[in-house]
Amino acid sequence: MSQKGPFPVDVEAGKSYFWCACGRSENQPFCDGPHKATDFAQVKFEAPDSKRVFFWGCKHSAAPVTCDGTLNRL
Repeated sequence: MSQKGPFPVDVEAGKSYFWCACGRSENQPFCDGPHKATDFAQVKFEAPDSKRVFFWGCKHSAAPVTCDGTLNRL
């Protein structure tokens, strides 16, 4: 389920990750398919570098995939 806070993930350069936009995935912050029953679609993120990325959990960020601090205003 989604959460009010980011999911810190260590990503690998050149690898693709599929972020959950609907909040229904059991594998947050990544998609495991439950959006198929909704109007949402997974969002592809390609890691340009190996580093820690903060994938947003609140699903309200203005910048898809990464946390922009919107959750602080919820």
